[in-house]
Amino acid sequence: MHRPKDPPAPALRRRRHLRNTAVTLALGAVLFTVGAVGLSPAGSGRPDTPATASPAAGQARGIEAMRERVRRLPKDPVSWADLGMALVQQARTTADQAAYAQAETALRRSLTLRPAENLHAEIGMGALAAARHHFRDALTWAREAVATSPMTPASYGVLADALTQLGRYEDAEDAVQKMADLRPDSSSLARASYTFELRGDTGRAKALMERALRAAGTPGERAFAHTHLASLAQESGDPATALRQADAGLADVPRDPGLLAARAKAHAARGEFGRAVADHTAAVAAAPLPQYLLEFGELQQSLGHREEAEGQYAVLRAQETLRRAGGAPADTDAILFEADHGDPRRAVTMAEAAVRERPFIAVHDAYAWALHRAGRDERALVHADKALAPGTRSALFLYHRGAIQQALGDTAAARRDLRRALAIDPSFHPLYAPEARSAVRRLGGTP
Repeated sequence: MHRPKDPPAPALRRRRHLRNTAVTLALGAVLFTVGAVGLSPAGSGRPDTPATASPAAGQARGIEAMRERVRRLPKDPVSWADLGMALVQQARTTADQAAYAQAETALRRSLTLRPAENLHAEIGMGALAAARHHFRDALTWAREAVATSPMTPASYGVLADALTQLGRYEDAEDAVQKMADLRPDSSSLARASYTFELRGDTGRAKALMERALRAAGTPGERAFAHTHLASLAQESGDPATALRQADAGLADVPRDPGLLAARAKAHAARGEFGRAVADHTAAVAAAPLPQYLLEFGELQQSLGHREEAEGQYAVLRAQETLRRAGGAPADTDAILFEADHGDPRRAVTMAEAAVRERPFIAVHDAYAWALHRAGRDERALVHADKALAPGTRSALFLYHRGAIQQALGDTAAARRDLRRALAIDPSFHPLYAPEARSAVRRLGGTP
């Protein structure tokens, strides 16, 4: 018996009968700001590697092969652009800031060789700008790529990612729709899934991400789909399914840091703390990204392992020092870390700069929390409301708003948001889920 074919590209808007929505970022992690899947015009987001290889080792081998190619073909603009794109991906997955500078050098070399209608380099420059959180620059490059080749789906992926981060959500949906219409592959289906997830329609989001998994052509694309299927399950309070998805992905791509982090969170939610610590340790060893460091540090803190937590926080502080020296905008993880484990007033300053460059719901949420921690709750509530306006089902966002409402004396609203957070995911945060349960009891409700 033949499996029924998947339906055609999804309609992101049902002829505009759906309410206006904001396509946004959840969980403090940029899912698509550099187009984690399907960035190259050929359709593959990262070099394919054997399933037994570590992602970092596979990336390094792929980049060395590309370097050898540009040595042999120094006047080939496509080879330089491909090298630049691979270096962007390496920097994104390993937190190697030097790789961004190398990527820009390679991409600009490509543009020198072919200044006009250089699709590969335009897409690469858009991805590089997004990875550095320069989203207006990313939008400019994406528009150039669309003008160069209006029928190339990857151009619309970069365009959608930039528009999303700039708060232009309907325009972003249109770009995703165009991408899916041109080629309903793993990359476009993943972005369509993301659109529905952040409307709060997790059922449609899961169905589309499962289609993205079936359409995946490389281990990297399969790892990406499994990671986000695990996240969808975890954020819906289903750690058993999250664990199955993470295990399935790691069977295909062992040592993938995103999958290791997803499995760590699932283990922690199930009370399997030794396994959670082991997986978090492996994830930060493979890719010491702020998101993984903060998650691991706060898990260790929740377990009473203060020295181990401080080890992760020390790396975060060092990364923040480098960020400030380079003048890059702060990410949400850095803002939340500063608010909770550093100077809340500095966190407010970081968030103010970030939201000007990136008026995006995760940034509004981080800004709200920084303001709350700095004692500015009336202003904090404005941004907490903006973070939740699209209907996104985020337990952490709801907890933040509930805590702000509690500080303002609005007991009923605080109790409502805190209970909703716990209903969505009872283990949404190792430190704040227990606090939410205690707060609900103090406010006269049952968790």
